[in-house]
Parts: sequence; structure tokens; C-alpha cells
Amino acid sequence: MMVRKDDWITELHTKEVIKSNKEEKDFYWEKGLMVMTEHYHIKRGECCGNNCRHCPYQPKHIKNNQQLR
Repeated sequence: MMVRKDDWITELHTKEVIKSNKEEKDFYWEKGLMVMTEHYHIKRGECCGNNCRHCPYQPKHIKNNQQLR
């Protein structure tokens, strides 16, 4: 597996491992896949457009959408 230097998921994972004692988690692991929480998406400030399970934006899954439901 090749990891790009600008891979935001790898960067997020690294930050979360360092901050493992946070109260609210930004992601969890399910069947080997990282699932971002609604909390993370709200902190991020806009939709990534990747069909995330916990997308809080309306309409869902539209990249750069900032309208919360």
C-alpha cells in the first residue's frame, strides 16, 4: 500500500493517536476501516464528499457543502 504525503486520513489518524485521551473521538475503527464521527465532520467545517456514514451536512455527500442539517 502506498501512502501519499498529503493523505489527510493518515494525518488524521496520526493526530488522533497522539491525542488519544480526548473526550470526544473523531473516528472509530470498524472491520479495519476508519469511520469518521459527526463530531469530526463538524470540526472539519465542510463535507468531504466521500459518502461518509455520519455526514451532518444537508444535502449529504456534496463536497465543500457547509450547511448543517
